[in-house]
Amino acid sequence: MTDLAQRLPGAERDQSHPNRRPKDAATLILVDRSGKEPKVLLGRRHHGHVFMPGKFVFPGGRIDKTDRLIKPAAALHPQTQKKLMRGVPKISAERARSLALTAIRETFEETGLLLGKPVKKITAAPNGPWAEMARLGYAPDLSGLHFIARAITPPRRPRRFDTRFFSVDAGAVAHRADGIVHADAELVELVWLPIAEARKLDLPTITGVVLQELESRVAAGFGHDLPVPFYRMLHGKFQRQLL
Repeated sequence: MTDLAQRLPGAERDQSHPNRRPKDAATLILVDRSGKEPKVLLGRRHHGHVFMPGKFVFPGGRIDKTDRLIKPAAALHPQTQKKLMRGVPKISAERARSLALTAIRETFEETGLLLGKPVKKITAAPNGPWAEMARLGYAPDLSGLHFIARAITPPRRPRRFDTRFFSVDAGAVAHRADGIVHADAELVELVWLPIAEARKLDLPTITGVVLQELESRVAAGFGHDLPVPFYRMLHGKFQRQLL
């Protein structure tokens, strides 16, 4: 693995902002392993966005208070939940589940791709993506999610996130809503690319680092028991700890 200090330089970044507490967030990498070469899904952000305009990213975003209210059709794999609850600060099983639900909600909201199972009876869901998913007759499925990385934005950046990166096989997509990605949407384009090609796109630095981690995991069998890297800055230096 390339030295993180070389991949995530911080000295030249704007560090003049107040040292805000990072907000919990989650993102999801869909991997298509049906062909000879695995491909990943990335979306290009609208150029009008203040945050990362025009960058290619994985769908994702901040945790929402409604995410904890959703009952999934299938729970997280035990190893995935265990690793999510490790690290500093430690989180509860409920918080771990909420983060996984955030990744699914954001993916559906930004790409129209729904990871769920059809169910006969849906409990009342909050307005927005969860209500739409319920209207379509699906409940979120957490069982296929892999936890592959965690990263905290360095101090004194204008926006700080404590992001959990999940991945799932593209075969887990149960439904696709049309008309979500367009010229005026948050994501204006979706691309499926081999991992090596995806790393050549205009990416946030951490996205490139996580793609490298993903490539290693796929080569190692993409199992739930593989260690999870945790990236953060400690005492002015970037650290890579395994969870």
